[in-house]
Amino acid sequence: MLNVECRPRAAAERSPIQHSTFNIQHSTFAFLLALLLAGCSAHPSDNKEHLEFWALGTEGELVQKLMPEFERRNPNIHVVIQQIPWNAAHEKLLTAYVGESTPDVSLMGNTWMPEFVAIRALDDLSAIAKQKDDYFRGIWATNVVGGTLYGIPWYVDTRVLFYRSDILASVGFPRGPRTWAEWREAMRRIRDQKKSRWGILLPTNQYEELTVLAFSAHSPLLNADGTRGAFSQPPFSDAFLFYVSLFRDGFAPKVSNAEIANLYQQFAQGEFTMYITGPWNVGEFRRRLPPEMQDKWATAPLPARDASEPTGISMAGGGSLVVFRASKHKAAARKLIEFLSEPQQQVRFYELSGDLPARRSAWQSPVLANDTRFAAFRVQFERVAPLPKVPEWEQIASAMYDRGEAAARGTIAPKAALAQLDRRADELLEKRRWMLSRQSSNHRGTESTEKKPLCPLRLCGSSLSFAK
Repeated sequence: MLNVECRPRAAAERSPIQHSTFNIQHSTFAFLLALLLAGCSAHPSDNKEHLEFWALGTEGELVQKLMPEFERRNPNIHVVIQQIPWNAAHEKLLTAYVGESTPDVSLMGNTWMPEFVAIRALDDLSAIAKQKDDYFRGIWATNVVGGTLYGIPWYVDTRVLFYRSDILASVGFPRGPRTWAEWREAMRRIRDQKKSRWGILLPTNQYEELTVLAFSAHSPLLNADGTRGAFSQPPFSDAFLFYVSLFRDGFAPKVSNAEIANLYQQFAQGEFTMYITGPWNVGEFRRRLPPEMQDKWATAPLPARDASEPTGISMAGGGSLVVFRASKHKAAARKLIEFLSEPQQQVRFYELSGDLPARRSAWQSPVLANDTRFAAFRVQFERVAPLPKVPEWEQIASAMYDRGEAAARGTIAPKAALAQLDRRADELLEKRRWMLSRQSSNHRGTESTEKKPLCPLRLCGSSLSFAK
């Protein structure tokens, strides 16, 4: 855009000569033409490569502070950041894809990645898969779909156990329970000795708590190719029965999030002793709990299924950086991702945002290494698993907590709830089974790369093996 501000000359500078209309028009045309040809010297032309980066939530505002250093190192690149609210991001990214107006780089929640891979919106990032071993294995796995790397982890989160250390110490577990058996015993003592009203808070309208129990029991949630539910199988069934027993035995209240008046106040008052949640609540507990409570809470990795394993297995969460296939600036986009992935930049971003680094080496920074509340997260990140890599996952997750809540409240028997959950998952995955069957018959190694299936044949594969 050409921005020209024209000011009339002072009266003393004006010529007394009266020009004809033709001369005035000619002079005006000559002036504008000369200005245009000169490229408007007041606003020199910008020869930099403009890179469009969509950052979601508050990260969009905070990442701006890292850009001066990137642009100093890459003087020919200018990063244009668009901040998008998380609650509008998914729809906006899909709309941009349909309208062929996707950004070059974007932050993306890792549960969305299979959907965008299925429509072939994302570029293969295998070429910049450097220092892969410095990333947490389960987190890295969330970015690999159908054997191809489509994202680089930027920041990470998972779920661990927050607990009242004073109450658990009083019943013999000062460092928190290590196994499911110890977990139940701690809650039994809390109940019987009336140390707290409830041993644990498990909001019934959330799927995360049931999911981490299932992972800890080594349930894949879905079958190997992600076409049917695996909820009636023993690993998930065992976790489900354990979950339901916590409500049945009076260890957890049968309440949803909407029925919790003030989480932090109730935790401080001893209404409940334990709570499964993520890293954002470290800051919230520090801000919202009264000063006298700050030495009375702690975090611990999830309890293991049994003593043969060091910890339970939690969810691999966080945000990853992706490049869209339609980008005309892929080399510059990859430079930006490599820059934001540097350990020192990840530490700086943690200091700005509180988002935890995706690389192990960044955790050696004193700002993280010396924070005792994050030590449990560092341990837990070594034992996290990705959610099933199917576009239908969020709908299946909703069915999980729906049937889990029904069983917890006693309105349905656990075995019937699991059967219903399997049927619902199979219904949601029906189209996927049809697509994969059709692709299998039409693409038996005879199609070229340009005619590859729109949906990779293995979008699932969430199971990871862990050393015991």
